[in-house]
Amino acid sequence: MLDGRYRVDARIAVGGMATVYRALDTRLDRVLALKVMHPTLAADVSFVERFIREAKSVARLAHPNVVQVFDQGTDGSYVYLAMEYVAGCTLRDVLRERGALQPRAALDVLEPVLAALGAAHRAGFVHRDMKPENVLIGDDGRVKVADFGLVRAVDTVTQTTGAVLGTVSYLAPEQIEHGTADTRVDVYACGVVLYEMLTGGKPHSGDSPAQVLYQHLHADVPPPSAAVPGMPFALDQLVAAATARDPGMRPHDAVTLLGQVLEARAGLSAEQLDAVPPQALTAGHDNAEDRTSVIPRSLSVPRLLPVNEGFADGGEGGADRTSRFDRTSVLASEPPAPARRRGSRSRRGTILIVTAILLALGLGAGVWYINSGQFTKVPLLLAKTETQARSRIEAAGLDVGQVKHAYSDTVKRGTVISSDPQPGARIRDHDSVSLTVSDGPKTVRVPDLQGVTLSRARELLKGDGLAAGMTTREFSGDVARGSVIRTDPEAGTRRHAGSAIALVVSKGGPVEVEDVTGTSVEDATAELEQAGLKVRIAAQRVTSEFDKGQVARQSPESGSEAATGDTVTLTVSKGPEMVSVPDVVGDSVDDAKKALEDAGFEVDEDRGLLGLFGDHVKNQSVAGGRTAPKGSTITIEIR
Repeated sequence: MLDGRYRVDARIAVGGMATVYRALDTRLDRVLALKVMHPTLAADVSFVERFIREAKSVARLAHPNVVQVFDQGTDGSYVYLAMEYVAGCTLRDVLRERGALQPRAALDVLEPVLAALGAAHRAGFVHRDMKPENVLIGDDGRVKVADFGLVRAVDTVTQTTGAVLGTVSYLAPEQIEHGTADTRVDVYACGVVLYEMLTGGKPHSGDSPAQVLYQHLHADVPPPSAAVPGMPFALDQLVAAATARDPGMRPHDAVTLLGQVLEARAGLSAEQLDAVPPQALTAGHDNAEDRTSVIPRSLSVPRLLPVNEGFADGGEGGADRTSRFDRTSVLASEPPAPARRRGSRSRRGTILIVTAILLALGLGAGVWYINSGQFTKVPLLLAKTETQARSRIEAAGLDVGQVKHAYSDTVKRGTVISSDPQPGARIRDHDSVSLTVSDGPKTVRVPDLQGVTLSRARELLKGDGLAAGMTTREFSGDVARGSVIRTDPEAGTRRHAGSAIALVVSKGGPVEVEDVTGTSVEDATAELEQAGLKVRIAAQRVTSEFDKGQVARQSPESGSEAATGDTVTLTVSKGPEMVSVPDVVGDSVDDAKKALEDAGFEVDEDRGLLGLFGDHVKNQSVAGGRTAPKGSTITIEIR
């Protein structure tokens, strides 16, 4: 049992910072994952801070593709996180079992990963350790990003001394060379992960980590098509953009890269998406779809061929495709006509054959027209400009219907987000296709909240499509206690809808706390309340130098600043502790002082005129054997 609540059932994994266990929350009766820091690291404050930062960072990311953090705490020398338990395996397990993935499967994994990282980036965080081991794939096919243990605020300049954090195969060049990290290091790592999913291997290899790091700095990631012939150029472009050695050439964050992935995917055919790479380990296995359930079958099982394709070569069952030759067989079985001349019979047979063929062709044309001839497919319109989309619609023999506009964080302004009907759908000739065009990300102006109460400020932010972020408090003589002093970013700044706005709230004007120790509780309470402070009396009393009933301690201490309405805690004295006084008359001065000080007394020497050169005690202010308050002063007369 950990912390009296979590029953540890099994070990799942061991990492450099922590061990992960499957456990049962006995209070809520649910299975979860416990991430417990190694006890040897718990003594290091920096490691503990990084561990707790993971909990706080991930807890702020309410996203379906991020592993949730439920709780954080300590139990003796153990520091732990209680997290969502994902039954399944990691992307590393999938790559180890299957080798290279089909492009459709690779993109189906990459898109939710980018969605999770995009939420983190827009919230102001960087993962910094993206790799297949940190991509969890549940038995139900859900993809989640885990292990934000190296997360840092975007605005924080990350410097490493002596070691580069992360995994060498996925480190961006700027992490290696300068030790700095922003959102683009996650983009780089995702590009390497995409390359690995498409080809089954890492782009850079070597006999030592140093060789791999050197290649990251001096060699571009090769295009996937170099390892997988026939790989679509759009996927080469994605990998090249995400893994550019110059950070300025990469997409700014995961949201931008996700938009490029969706655009590239929309331009790929079903054959390109479902092509099986030669590095796939499951190729040729009849039961490949049953080997694992961690990716939905739609990711690993080729789509069924259209019904008619099964008979394209006149295979078994081909005669059942149409009845257009039935009439021919009927004519062939009719009674023979009366005998005529050979030329006449031959001419009639020819006419009948021609008639049968024409009837069959007419019937086939009718069936074709009913089923397909009066229909066409909606062309590919996603990520096209409105002008390009109109041209494609008109070229397909269709009309442009209603054009709507909507905000989008992932689709470039002025390009098509969606169409109705969707691309590839069957539609009658000259019917209309409606378009939804992107207006780009929705931005909102930060309102002026100075002087507004905290609860009202949160309501106003929510009403404007923003969210209240971290709240800090400061002293202010101008703004009332509990009201907003300022926002970060400041009022008038435009931000993406849903962005978190930090609030600085007033604690009121500062009040200097007076020293009330040694006074009665009544007098101390009156003095503090007159200064605008509240008073709380501690239940426990302590022995002190002050008389019984007087104030022995106060918190905060005298001289410190507090806000109007803050509480000062007073601890009442039980009176001084009485201690027996040693008898030191006749002892040397040094021995006498040591005996009294060891008993807990202060010592004062009285030498007078005759004792200037004396070295023995003639008398003491409190006779030996009597009691005196511990810490009080005993005067010794020296002769």
